[in-house]
Amino acid sequence: MAMIRRLLLTFLALTLTGAAAAQSDQNLACRNIDHDGNQYTICTVDTGKADLRLFLNGDNDKLLGQFRAIDAMLAAENGKLAFAMNGGMYHSNRAPVGHYVENGTEVMRVVSNAGPGNFGLLPNGVFCIREGRADVFETLEFIARAPDCDYASQSGPMLVIDGGLHPRFLPDSTSRYIRNGVGTSVDGTRAVFAISRKPVTFHEFGRLFRDELNLPNALYFDGSISRLYAPELGRHDAGFPMGPVVGVVVGRTD
Repeated sequence: MAMIRRLLLTFLALTLTGAAAAQSDQNLACRNIDHDGNQYTICTVDTGKADLRLFLNGDNDKLLGQFRAIDAMLAAENGKLAFAMNGGMYHSNRAPVGHYVENGTEVMRVVSNAGPGNFGLLPNGVFCIREGRADVFETLEFIARAPDCDYASQSGPMLVIDGGLHPRFLPDSTSRYIRNGVGTSVDGTRAVFAISRKPVTFHEFGRLFRDELNLPNALYFDGSISRLYAPELGRHDAGFPMGPVVGVVVGRTD
């Protein structure tokens, strides 16, 4: 009887583990793709089911900055990262450059004026996560709509705005960097995160979201510092501490 009981418990544990993995797979899928001669890694998130969050500081108000530090914090709630990437521009002290909301608390206000660098290349935008959906808004539209975001990160420039590329992007640009960003579907139930595997221009990166991923709005997160955590693809990019990080949390099965 003891042997049968152990076998039943083992079978049950494997079944539950498999169910959890299947659920995770349905909510998140990462893959490598080619588009227009360039290579990218994309991660598609079902925003109606996945636990999608932004991370900046830990419980002790100390900067997290690394995927490993976020995972260690999540372990206390029996969770772990299934996917993550840097999620918006930040100052040298890692504080967000623009609007930032974490777990309903505003850390930084909306910045609507033009300025230096890519962030100030208007129009820029805000990535907003709320119950059952996530959306990329152009900043002035965000201000007008005033959505109640559980998490929000402002960055820039916008890559795609209502189906059109940012008007300042040049087809013959020679400025190439590793770039990452996010686009969202019309109904907000799908967020697609992308990072280039080799340096690309803004025009090429914007066309990925518009033409390949068919997303009406997309936002640039950052350039040469771009990093990805996607364990299902064997990616755990290392580097200097980051500011805001966006990620999907799942329950531990290990």
